[in-house]
Amino acid sequence: MTEQSASDATPVIIDCDTGVDDALALLFAVRHPGIDLRAVTCVAGNTDVDQVVRNTLTVLEQAGAPRIPVARGAERPLIEPLRTAHHVHGRDGMGDLGLPAPGRRAAGVDAVTLLRREILGSPRPVTLIPTAPLTNIALLLRTHPEVTRNIERIVFMGGAVATGNATAVAEFNVWHDPEAAAVLLTAGVPITMYGLDVFERVIVPAGDVRRLSGSGEAGARLAGRLLSHRDPVTSEEDPAGGLGDAGAVCAVADPAGLTTRRLPVEVNLAPGPARGQTVVDRRARPGEAELHGEAREQQLVDVALDIDVERYVKLYLATVEAGGAGA
Repeated sequence: MTEQSASDATPVIIDCDTGVDDALALLFAVRHPGIDLRAVTCVAGNTDVDQVVRNTLTVLEQAGAPRIPVARGAERPLIEPLRTAHHVHGRDGMGDLGLPAPGRRAAGVDAVTLLRREILGSPRPVTLIPTAPLTNIALLLRTHPEVTRNIERIVFMGGAVATGNATAVAEFNVWHDPEAAAVLLTAGVPITMYGLDVFERVIVPAGDVRRLSGSGEAGARLAGRLLSHRDPVTSEEDPAGGLGDAGAVCAVADPAGLTTRRLPVEVNLAPGPARGQTVVDRRARPGEAELHGEAREQQLVDVALDIDVERYVKLYLATVEAGGAGA
């Protein structure tokens, strides 16, 4: 990993619902020299928004991060009720690890206000990384559309080309607030969709998880404990851990590890079993619907289709184990 000066670092804002893997993403973001984490905004999703704020402040404190502003955002989706993921992330959203209450406090402004302030105040265009339901981002774009002039790209963890997890076809973040995801697609800035197709593939081997868990440094040890808790695709006998949301931040730090294709994407907003599906059009040519005059305007998105798993695992480990150099 090469050293980068602060002036070369990419200005980043993370919008999250911390969450085990959101926490892994934050640990990486505050330690990678190529990322200038300017703010973190919180939204309900994996757990309620007040717990998300507490979790976020705790992670930043454990990581030895500088005083990055953190703001409370939407406590429910635009239309749907709040539907948490406690069955995945534990009652506290952090694997019920019993982490101490943070000494830090949230900023005295709401998430949309902080997003607007930090985006427009950045000397360089900002990269937004939403790793959560997109409610805050939709409210920002509808309330303050002028922010798009200083957004470089939005890299969101959400959606799926193939199989969903909240339903057979819908990924949790988009399913949780489909209308907000549909608003995101109209942002008018470059968008990368880091969906389940790559999200589920980046697994840290068990030996590395055990090494992190035994670290004498608080941030690396927390990463190991979080990876030990979230084990979606491996057995208990081989406790490897998925990076999940953290992979989207790795993709910002090192985009060459992600293979994308620019494709039309829309969100299914209709009631029923396909609600919240990200419909990705991978056809080589128009079909009968278009030929019969049923074409619709669809937003073009850089959709992640493949990922260099080993590259991102090495990047994550090297960054987090480097210690709190940015503290």
